[in-house]
Amino acid sequence: MSLSYFIRRCGYIVFTLLVVSLLVFGITQLLPGNAAVMLLGENATPEALAAVSSRLGLDQPAWLQYWHWLSGVLAGDFGTSLRTGLPVGPMIFGALGRSLLLAAAALLLMLAVAVPLGVVAALKRGRLADLLVSLVSYVGVSVPEFVTATIVLILLADPALRLFPASGYVPLGEDFWAGLHHLVLPVLTISVILVAHVSRMVRSEMVDVLHSDYVRAARLKGLRRRTVLIRHALRNALLPTITVVALDVGYLLGGIIVVEEIFAFPGIGRQLIVAIQARDLPAIQAGALVMAATYGLANFAADIAYAWLDKRIQYD
Repeated sequence: MSLSYFIRRCGYIVFTLLVVSLLVFGITQLLPGNAAVMLLGENATPEALAAVSSRLGLDQPAWLQYWHWLSGVLAGDFGTSLRTGLPVGPMIFGALGRSLLLAAAALLLMLAVAVPLGVVAALKRGRLADLLVSLVSYVGVSVPEFVTATIVLILLADPALRLFPASGYVPLGEDFWAGLHHLVLPVLTISVILVAHVSRMVRSEMVDVLHSDYVRAARLKGLRRRTVLIRHALRNALLPTITVVALDVGYLLGGIIVVEEIFAFPGIGRQLIVAIQARDLPAIQAGALVMAATYGLANFAADIAYAWLDKRIQYD
């Protein structure tokens, strides 16, 4: 991977984030209602509404509002929440940290389950194990998050069994085991579709790699079967999976909103829903921009990792 490729990718992500910031700001300006009315109520006098609009800068041209907002974001100031009166930055990044914890746990569980399933399906191609993995994968991809969450709640959060709490969040630093206990159901729900998607990808890549010339050559050299599978086959089959996992971050950001709402998990998805319901423009803008930036950075990291790991490809 050349330095020019790295710099070019950095330029792409900066440009993308600028475009996203413009789109986020533009869309929030098109939302129905008025922030001043949301703050003061519908019975407020025109004078009071005008004063609040002036204080919030709502009476300025749209381009000037965007410039002030973007300048604040670049300086680390995301504004003040209209709903709580508190700075938006700590609120959004605190929620983002909880969502990233949820996403990281789901990704770890996905890798621990999806990779072995994909490998087994490839090694047992056309047999019962392969058919079962394929069937489970198709079902997992087809079922929406809210259906999966409902099934998980019925099976594991029944009041009679009391296996896991149905909602809420406990910081790991406050009570580690209680925190893990509250993470189980949302993590399990998110992981289902991820496991289904990635296991199919691993199976497909493993089937191709197992029939490649370099794997045949490794076998002819007399290498142990385990060495051939892990060092030559699995290692090369997992390279394209890096890109798939990065793309799944897009699903995580979308699916995590539904999951957080169902399980009352105080992450950035639920924070964004509350902000939209209250028409809290600074919180909406910050939440949407941070989620878009997270997705962009995940894809950027995947591109760099792929370029670094795959020595066969030359990036100019």
